[in-house]
Amino acid sequence: MLLSLSRRDIVKGMATGLPLAAVLADPILARAAAETLEEVSTVTSGGRTVKAALAMPAKTPASAVMLIHEWWGLNNQIKSVAAEFARQGYVALAIDLYDGAVTGEREEASRLVKMVDPDEATDTVGSWLRWLGAHPKATGKVGTIGWCFGGGWSLNASIAEPVNATIVYYGRVDRRPDQLGSLEGPVLGHFATRDQWINREMVGAFEMAMGVAGKSYTTHWYEADHAFANPSGGRYDAEDAKLAWERTLAFYRQHL
Repeated sequence: MLLSLSRRDIVKGMATGLPLAAVLADPILARAAAETLEEVSTVTSGGRTVKAALAMPAKTPASAVMLIHEWWGLNNQIKSVAAEFARQGYVALAIDLYDGAVTGEREEASRLVKMVDPDEATDTVGSWLRWLGAHPKATGKVGTIGWCFGGGWSLNASIAEPVNATIVYYGRVDRRPDQLGSLEGPVLGHFATRDQWINREMVGAFEMAMGVAGKSYTTHWYEADHAFANPSGGRYDAEDAKLAWERTLAFYRQHL
């Protein structure tokens, strides 16, 4: 008997088998990959119900990764990265700090960033990390990763709720040594030499702060612009994005 496959099934199959860069660069494939995730929710310690998108690996139990979106919100691109992490063998959770809001407009993204309450966001990331740590199909080892806005919150999350590994893609790292005491796992940073926001001055100060605090930290610099790992933007650098992704996977293999 012949099986009849819909176009959606075919596209989903392509999205889960192609290299990550190819999926992220194609809105149709990114949407198909995003549709493979399951929506989950939890109640924070503050009593709020928050949602996220979960991707499961073929084999469990497995280490877990929590992804935090850019200032655009939890869009298909970030969900696609979660799907790729699951393909790499991780329980991958893409969380939402915008309560469902997603945009492609810079002005709206700026407005959404300003609406984020730091205390509520800290409560959200900490609650999700505890949720992942207790997940029956996870090993208890958890890493965080984020880009731009989410890069800063990847670090914030690891300070709020200690994890095994933290990755920051061009996110704010303006922290003092006395604010880093609760960090337990090593931190990896991907930064761009032409980034006018997250610049060498900020990153250099963070490196010094991590040293004073006695924390493990590795910086990788790329001859690129801010958001160089985002194929949907004008600053995308395919070579550097590929190298950063390889380093990301190697870092997690070592620490998770």
